[in-house]
Amino acid sequence: MIGLLVGATTAFLVAIIGTRVAIRILVAKGYGQLIRDDGPTAHHVKRGTPTMGGTVIMIAVVAGYVAAHLASLTPPSASGLLVLFLMTGLGMVGFVDDYIKISQQRSLGLRSAAKFGGQSVVAVVFALLALQFPDERGLTPATTAVSFIRDTAIVLPVALFIVWALLIIAGTSNGVNLTDGLDGLATGATIATAGAFTLIGVWQFNQSCATNAGPQCYEVRNPLDMALVAASLAAACIGFLWWNTSPAKIFMGDTGSLALGGAIAGLAMTTRTELLLVFLGGLFVVITMSSILQIGYFKISGGQRIFRMAPLQHHFELKGWAEVTIVVRFWIVAGLSAALGLGVFYAEWVVVS
Repeated sequence: MIGLLVGATTAFLVAIIGTRVAIRILVAKGYGQLIRDDGPTAHHVKRGTPTMGGTVIMIAVVAGYVAAHLASLTPPSASGLLVLFLMTGLGMVGFVDDYIKISQQRSLGLRSAAKFGGQSVVAVVFALLALQFPDERGLTPATTAVSFIRDTAIVLPVALFIVWALLIIAGTSNGVNLTDGLDGLATGATIATAGAFTLIGVWQFNQSCATNAGPQCYEVRNPLDMALVAASLAAACIGFLWWNTSPAKIFMGDTGSLALGGAIAGLAMTTRTELLLVFLGGLFVVITMSSILQIGYFKISGGQRIFRMAPLQHHFELKGWAEVTIVVRFWIVAGLSAALGLGVFYAEWVVVS
């Protein structure tokens, strides 16, 4: 457990200090955010704010993970390294997207096909590797079984598992990306979700079949290491939020939003809680669904809209809500959703036990 404290503390310090350094460097280089003309007009004052701050979050999470293992003198796990790979791989796709926006001075970076292609390559590599590296009990970082609280009886062929993994990873990373539209919104929501995964990992470790065999023990590889990754992620986001809260001194950019989404998806798959992610990341689901409904209804109805603007946070902006009000209220939704997910997770163990 000392490793969790070392990892979280290191990630927080690297993020809060590193973000301040990054702001100075990015401002000096003129790497500022470009604002879409079709968005809320209030956002135009944010033009030029440094972006690509997600790079600091990734560095902080990795630093926290490494520091924790150095402090405990234990080797890293296959599960932990794979989740970090997924986070940094998607983060690099986002970095390329952000760099194109800045260098080409346009609000759109990678073409949608190229962006999805990059996400797909990283996701497929992760999915294939996650079925390798069995431990002494034969457990691999992920399984081909669809999971909710734990693996269910639904087992997919490897090909379908790869498609399933791609859906989870692409859906989660794009969900966080859509949420990242207001100062601190995606960062705060990620803290709630990552915090929930920290508790889940610790609980699974304490009730692991390897050390505490029973009818409701958890067959999860490296649960404590997953808690370490989640704790480092939450702490890094807290450090970054110091500078990202309204009025933001820096944006995470697609570098950060895709990386955070990748980390969350990886944690869901390695902790065997894939479908529970609907609750744990409820705000991301709601915001993603608002965009899907808006686009679908627009095409079906011949140009009519459900919301004034999608994603959902911009609908409330156009209704006159202050940005800080939207962010705080959406944080509350994210926190309640994560708490609901934890409640469902614990209730299953209590009822069956």
